[in-house]
Amino acid sequence: MKIPKYQQVQNDLRHQIISGKFENGDKFYTEAELTKLYNVSSITVIRAVNELVKDGYLVRQQGKGTFVSRSRKGKLVEFSDIEVFSLEEESVKVLTCEKGNDPRILEELSLDKTSYYYKIIRVRYAKDAPYIYQQSYIPARYIKNPEAPLSHFQSIYQRFKLDFNLHMSEELYSETNEVVFPTPTEVATHLQMAKDEPSILQIRTTKRTGSEEVLEYIETYKHWKFFKFEIVANKH
Repeated sequence: MKIPKYQQVQNDLRHQIISGKFENGDKFYTEAELTKLYNVSSITVIRAVNELVKDGYLVRQQGKGTFVSRSRKGKLVEFSDIEVFSLEEESVKVLTCEKGNDPRILEELSLDKTSYYYKIIRVRYAKDAPYIYQQSYIPARYIKNPEAPLSHFQSIYQRFKLDFNLHMSEELYSETNEVVFPTPTEVATHLQMAKDEPSILQIRTTKRTGSEEVLEYIETYKHWKFFKFEIVANKH
């Protein structure tokens, strides 16, 4: 898949910002400098810069120019789940691996209406207690052996690594977490929850670095008893 020129420029400039080439509040390249630097049209440059402004990497000051954002550049925020049990106690059961083409999921995966994906449902256990119900949606091209035994998909990230040499933990992702009440009936049944109990819905989309190709869309429901997280902000 060919990456649009503006996106190539955007990705390179974002890397320059993240890598520390600019200090907090530094004046950024001018439109003329970028046009010459990348040998592209002003339309391409404007679109790339607009995307960086929208994502919070840059800010515009009327009459003065474009500057590196102090808030985005100046702080690295890490969000992480804290497991309330030893990971050695965890086990995974794969319930299904089914081919699908639901329009809603195709849109989340940035696939056209003639494409397909595989929906893999897994339940994670802490000792014998189910605590996560996970629905993973993977573009069909990234499921190498869909007819394999269900246990083959216990670790989807391992499959990406072994089958496609992709390290998912190193790819770009976005994630949201929200409280869901009541928990959907099917989810509550698998998590052995009462129908009037809440759960935490985590939605994550992982994209291939550099191409923006969606590798995975996941909807994860976590039992409220097992939900704990930590936020760490480091100033640079």
